[in-house]
Formats: sequence, C-alpha cells, structure tokens
Amino acid sequence: MQMLAPYPTARSPHADGSPSGNGATKNLHDSLLDVKDVVVRFGGVIALDQVSFSIPQEKVVSLIGPNGAGKTTLFNCLSRLYTPDEGEIRYLGESLLKVPAQKIAALGIGRTFQNLALFQNLSVTENIRIGMHTRTSGNVFTDALLLRASRRSIARSNASASSLVDYLGLQSVADTKVKDLPFGTQKRVELARALATEPKLLLLDEPACGLNHEEVDELGLIIQKIRQDFRLSIILVEHHMGLVMSISDHIVALNFGRRIAEGTPEEVQKHPDVVAAYLGGEAT
Repeated sequence: MQMLAPYPTARSPHADGSPSGNGATKNLHDSLLDVKDVVVRFGGVIALDQVSFSIPQEKVVSLIGPNGAGKTTLFNCLSRLYTPDEGEIRYLGESLLKVPAQKIAALGIGRTFQNLALFQNLSVTENIRIGMHTRTSGNVFTDALLLRASRRSIARSNASASSLVDYLGLQSVADTKVKDLPFGTQKRVELARALATEPKLLLLDEPACGLNHEEVDELGLIIQKIRQDFRLSIILVEHHMGLVMSISDHIVALNFGRRIAEGTPEEVQKHPDVVAAYLGGEAT
C-alpha cells in the first residue's frame, strides 16, 4: 500500500498557506448544504421523491441504496446537470438552483465520476492542471502574450499540480499519459483533479468501483486524510458497505427515490428498512 505524503504546506498553492484556502476559516452557516423536499421526475418515473437532508461542515456523509435508488440523480442535481422539478438545494445559505452548471466548480463544489472523465492522451500533471481553470486569472490575450498576470497564474498552477502529485503519491507517473496507467491510479488522478478546484464540498461517485481490496483500504485512508487536511465536506455515493461504514460520519439511505433512513453508521445499518431494501435480510 502506498501511503499519502504529508501535505507540503511549504509549497502550498493557496494564498493562506493552508491545504484549502476556502476552508481555512469556518463558515458561519451550521451546514454546508441543505437539500429540501427535492423531487425529480423522468416522464412518469419519480427518481427522487421529497428527499431532504443536510451536510455538516467538514464531515463525510454517504448516500447508500440499491441501484435505481436515486443516488446519482441527486448527485447530478448537486452538480446542476439536472434541475429538480420541485424542492430547493441551498449551498452556504444560497440557492444552488440559480447557479449554472459551468459555475459549480468555481463555487467550491468538486466531483469525481463513476466512469472516469479524464483526458486519456494528457499526462497526470496536465489533467490535474485542467482542474485549476476556475482558479486561474489568465485569458486568451494575456496567455498568448505571456503577460505578468499570466506568468503568475501559470506558476501558481504548476505549484498546485506539483503539490497534489506529491500528496497523492503520483510522483513516479506525473509525466505519464493517463491511458497508460492502471485503473486504480487513474482514480487517484481524477481525485487530484477534483481537489485542484479547491472545493469546500467534494462529491465522490462510487470511488471504490473497480478497485481491489487493498486499493479500497487505501482509498478509505485517503478520504479521511483529505477531509482532515483540506477541511472540507465529502458526499460519498458508494456500494462498498465496508468502506461506507468505516469512514462515514453520517449516512442517508435511499430506496425508490425516497429517504428511508438517516443517522450514524450504527443506526443506519440496523434500521429495518435499510436491512430489507439494501442489505438483503431482516433486522435483528
């Protein structure tokens, strides 16, 4: 198992020297994200039915449920790929539904995907740098002329990418094209790119999918360390119950688009509706 390197604070790309400039000071809101009575319909199918929950700051919250429960639909609402038919989603006290999808990363919401969304013919470092586009100040004119602002922005982007490469143990493959890497390493590259957006809220869509047992164990350590070092909140959609139960502070269980249980891992795994719908048995 390849352990994470300590975050290189001396080389931190953020203005305040912390792993995440956005998380250095505690926000005044008690919760980072509030989902209230969200309904999503696809024709006659109700994908989400009056779903409500809140995400505390600097916590790991997992969404669980069988296939078709509505987890990815909810993620797509948070990413603004979908717009709910009813309900409200508030982020840092403001309506998220007023924000277009292309502004979500700049707002402080990062995401990974179950099916990797990397640029296969670009290197690891180049993929990570792409995640920084919302935090750079250059434009076509200044970049073409390499003006001072553009040079500063490029230097900051390079430093950030280098820090994240070190942090996630990708030094040996930093210049390798993503298509030439094993699947588990590609997952870490996508995670690094999501962190490059400097998120306050990180959405992880089935990050353990396709990983072997050792890689899943390492992933759990990575997620916990990221939450602590970057001082952010994480929403995890995951079917690997061992991972979910070991790293979650809070769990929301969905089934057929409805919330059927919510609470600590101990509370949720004993809930009779969760046992019946997801774990495949009866509560004891």
